[in-house]
Parts: sequence; structure tokens; C-alpha cells
Amino acid sequence: MKGFQITFFAEQEHRHGHTPMGDWLLQFAQDNGALGGSLMGAATGFGAAGKMHSTHFFELAQQPVAVTVSATEEVAERLLAAIALEPVTVFYIQVPMVYGRIGKATPPALAGDAADADD
Repeated sequence: MKGFQITFFAEQEHRHGHTPMGDWLLQFAQDNGALGGSLMGAATGFGAAGKMHSTHFFELAQQPVAVTVSATEEVAERLLAAIALEPVTVFYIQVPMVYGRIGKATPPALAGDAADADD
């Protein structure tokens, strides 16, 4: 199947209300139908202004974070439109992807669904 991978970039100190931006983006993506997502912290990074941001032992606020989500085309459009309405500014990249499942094992979450379907 085809969809998009969207990666949002922020700093640990950036917030939406009282919630760290990375946590908010991940939850917002899930609430808006993303297929999956991850929040990752980086040791060092820089933004459009060229300023270096890095994780220091005593100061984690400037830690760069990335939230990567997978979404169908419809969900990606809806998600970006919804974020545009929020009182935030966040940089993102969106790239086309092909996704699916491969292998013989049935994921545990799907195994329960299959058993329920037989009832």
C-alpha cells in the first residue's frame, strides 16, 4: 500500500499548552488516524536559523526531537490541515512510502482480532 511518512522536528522545550511538543504531536497523529508513530530524541541538531541545539547533562530542554508518523494519503492531508489550525509552528518533511506487513507470524494485536472474528 502507498502512503506518506511525515517527520516533525522540535526541541524538548517547545510545548503545546503544558505538553511537550513531541508528545503532543505523537498523540495528535494517533488521534487523527496515523498508522503508527515514534518519538525520538537526538544528541545534536540545528534548525533553519543555523543554531546548534544539543543535549547537555544539566540542560535537556534544547534536546532536538523528531516525531515520525506513517499515514495514508487521506490521513496525512487531514493531519497536516488539523495541525495548521493549532497555535503552533513546527517544521516537517513528508515523503512518499510503500508500507505493509511481511512474514509468517501474526502480530499479537491482530491474532486477537482474528479469534474474535470466528466467534
